[in-house]
Amino acid sequence: MSCSGEIYSHNSSENSLIQITPSVKDKLKKAKYGVFNHSAVELCHWTKKSFSDEGTCYKHRFYGISTHRCMEMTPAALNCENRCIYCWRPTEFYDTLEMPSNSVDDPEVIVHSLLEERRKLIVGYYGKNNINQSKLDESLFPEHYAISLSGEPTMYPKLPQLIKYLFRLKATKSIFLVTNGQEPEMLYRLADENALPTQIYLSTNASTKNMFYKINGPKHKDAWERWQRSLEFISQANTRTVLRLTLIRNFNNESRFYDDFAKIIESGQPHFVEIKSYMHVGMSTNRLEQSNMLEMEEVRNFAKGLTSRLSNYPIMDESVVSRIVVLQNQERYISRWIEDYGQG
Repeated sequence: MSCSGEIYSHNSSENSLIQITPSVKDKLKKAKYGVFNHSAVELCHWTKKSFSDEGTCYKHRFYGISTHRCMEMTPAALNCENRCIYCWRPTEFYDTLEMPSNSVDDPEVIVHSLLEERRKLIVGYYGKNNINQSKLDESLFPEHYAISLSGEPTMYPKLPQLIKYLFRLKATKSIFLVTNGQEPEMLYRLADENALPTQIYLSTNASTKNMFYKINGPKHKDAWERWQRSLEFISQANTRTVLRLTLIRNFNNESRFYDDFAKIIESGQPHFVEIKSYMHVGMSTNRLEQSNMLEMEEVRNFAKGLTSRLSNYPIMDESVVSRIVVLQNQERYISRWIEDYGQG
């Protein structure tokens, strides 16, 4: 394991489990994360707004996810193979490229510990004005799990067991997994072990190898090839699939890239393509400028440029506040609504 000693430590009293060091844990807690060893949970911006009936996230608009009952979590809080320039997470802390099975928490421990951490984040809202009390009560029992937040979840070696355990929880209706595509073997494991989530997002921001290395700053020398294997996986995966294309001005948003991105979409045949602007928030503000964000009309124009080169991907919907346009595959069609799809 590659650890600097500043980010992670090993607790000998608990079978040498990976733990975020106290100093970094304090920084994450100040940022309103709930942290347990190498895992973390957070109440996202839209979850907090939903508590006071001030709006819902694009996942609700696009797919019917219950915003206030969505738990955003990660079993690999500071582990990632990439150093993406647009990432709002603290990639400067990422220094680990492997998570040995004998050094990580079991899924049951992660889930119940993060549920408790999330409860602690929620209870403070009970005393605030203009809060929907029933939503707060319901939020303590998540229906939806978004395995993303920070780090790369497919690095967690017990991910199949984690997803299976989450599906066994009484309230669970759906699980979304977001991946950078650097661990294709884990994706194939999920399929082989009957542990596919409801929906897999493959992060997509480059149409060529050179662009991929420029934007993602990967640590693996064969990172482009790894991502291509993940793209091949989603083309045949027996679950809902999404390519999430993040546009960054002066990097990948020009019309000359339409054809190459269209080829990637045709190759991956995802059920949905989310085309979104980079957002100038979090730690990304240290690497990019606000001018790197696209206006909503520019996102729409890029989406139209792609649809003109694709035969089966009309525009399905958009979210102006999140600067996202979503396309839907009409050939590999599936209902946009999670409730129509069912669990697992």
